[in-house]
Amino acid sequence: MRRSHIIALVIIAVAIAALIGSLNDSSSYADLNEAFDQPGREFHVVGTLDRSQPIVYEPSINPSLTTFSMVDLNGRKCKVNLAMAKPNDLERSERLVLIGEADANGEFHAKDMLLKCPSKYNEENQVTAGL
Repeated sequence: MRRSHIIALVIIAVAIAALIGSLNDSSSYADLNEAFDQPGREFHVVGTLDRSQPIVYEPSINPSLTTFSMVDLNGRKCKVNLAMAKPNDLERSERLVLIGEADANGEFHAKDMLLKCPSKYNEENQVTAGL
């Protein structure tokens, strides 16, 4: 075999290994039951803010921790420890997508969160529809 063929085979093998590794590390959408059944594995959990519980954000103590409660789409509640400052529109959000992992203590540790907030475009559409 020529040297160029060997180099090409090594490059292909590394690319295949990287692809397989990224598939194993990719997170998936789940509910809280599935996340708590597999603690330590990363999931995207969709739910809503539990407005009956307080949102705790004390930047003087820890500016990178926001604690609140959420309810997933199946109705299961859990405490969430979000490793970031409190998002501005958290209280106004319609849905939350938490990216993180569950622990054995019944808490969800989110490293990131996506918010689905009421759209300002819906408000503008209502105004223009009334004209």
